[in-house]
Amino acid sequence: MRDARDLTKRSCRKVFIGPSLNRRIGSGIQIMTSAHYVRRSAILMLVVGGMLACCPAGLAQSQYGLAEDEIALAGQPEPLALVQDKPQTPATPATSEKAEEKSEAEPLAFDMFSPTSKRMTGEWGGVRPWMDSHGIDFQMVYAPVWQQNFSGGLDTHNADDFNGDFRMNLNVDLDKLGVIPGGFFFVRGKMSYNDSVQNKVGSLGSTSWAIAAGDHEIFLDKWWYGQKFFKDMIEIRVGKLLTPIDLFDTNAYAMNCWDQFLNQYMDTNSTIPHRKAPGFYLKVKPTDWINFSTAMLNANQTDSTEPYDVRTTYHDNARWIGFWELGLAPAIQGPNGKLPGNYRFGFWYDPRVTNIFMDTLGGALSQRHRGDDVGFYTSMDQLVWKENNDAKDKQGLGAFFRYGWNKRDINRISDYWQVGAQYQGAIPTRNNDVVAFGVGQSILSSQYRHEINHFADRETVYELYYSIQVTPWIFITPDIQFITEPGGLKNARDSLVGSLRVKINL
Repeated sequence: MRDARDLTKRSCRKVFIGPSLNRRIGSGIQIMTSAHYVRRSAILMLVVGGMLACCPAGLAQSQYGLAEDEIALAGQPEPLALVQDKPQTPATPATSEKAEEKSEAEPLAFDMFSPTSKRMTGEWGGVRPWMDSHGIDFQMVYAPVWQQNFSGGLDTHNADDFNGDFRMNLNVDLDKLGVIPGGFFFVRGKMSYNDSVQNKVGSLGSTSWAIAAGDHEIFLDKWWYGQKFFKDMIEIRVGKLLTPIDLFDTNAYAMNCWDQFLNQYMDTNSTIPHRKAPGFYLKVKPTDWINFSTAMLNANQTDSTEPYDVRTTYHDNARWIGFWELGLAPAIQGPNGKLPGNYRFGFWYDPRVTNIFMDTLGGALSQRHRGDDVGFYTSMDQLVWKENNDAKDKQGLGAFFRYGWNKRDINRISDYWQVGAQYQGAIPTRNNDVVAFGVGQSILSSQYRHEINHFADRETVYELYYSIQVTPWIFITPDIQFITEPGGLKNARDSLVGSLRVKINL
């Protein structure tokens, strides 16, 4: 009887503590609607992360093993795997009463801030596992970034910035939910504050691409409805689409600015007119190793925070940017199992009219214009070595490459190339940590150099980062960027930028 009373007290304590913590988390989310209080929340989270980083490595591992990394925020995020229950032993008469009381108390337990939980706010008393099992994937991610331009560039005076990004992703598998066979829906709400130190460096691309949107309250960042046919051989999407990360020129090792490289032109090809705008997307995948995709996106929309610009999409000289891509995924057999790889060949068309690079001699000559811009690109990512033959284990060395070209008479950047490598699990017992290094170069147009700016040359970015998984829900990433000839100008001072990114899966 005494054991039963003690267990009842512990159960009551869980009932009391749960709502209290729930109110704190609820008020925390309300506070994040103000950029001022987001900064305070970020500092608090950094302190919590630092405390957790001091915990022994064993605390960051659950009784079922480490949870997998968050699925990249792209396309259709895969539902998170459910945590399987331990096999239950038959209850004896002496413990059956305790087991019954414990089973009634467990749904009220909240494992918030637990170093073994997949997400900081826990499983919400069993709600999240139920959502996952029914195809409802809801993610909240907060990513603050501190940056400093240590030397060179345009200015090093007050050349630091603390910026942040908060996202809420909802992906619904309508097929798994039993509503529409083959259907799925995705929507993201987003808010951000401050910019990167790009204006102090003078670089072509943002030094913190994920947080380059400035101060914005929560807005509808992107959304789409998708449908798959013929056993996933055909996929269509309609809505506000994003071409990088989600659709074209994707890359396993240099794509996701919240987990991988911070510099904009280390995650994207600078010659491709990437868009976040209303559009249509089609993908055909007849086999596992070959696919073809195409899309049309509104060319007129300039404000990506608009949920859906109907006026510029369907009226007032509506124009569309077209994308076409062929993808190959050959199965390469290595000594420790298959080595996944992807090879892409793409082409794009942009109808927007722009100025031709020419010296008008102070206005003596009439400025000429032209549209119908085209370009092509290719990219690849390949796992070249695996540490072991476990199909689910991602430890090993991967390499990546990109190249792009477009017309020199109207594009400031005419050529781009990138190369690099990533290694996961380089340090023993740190199987989910990632270290990566890459080099990307944007080459300015020869016509732009001859007609507009004789100092125009090329901008090269060298970037190195190490992503540390403190717990399954918090990642800390120190990052260093060395940018030569920022802005692609020969007379520019080389810049050294240091960053610290924290990613928290709420």
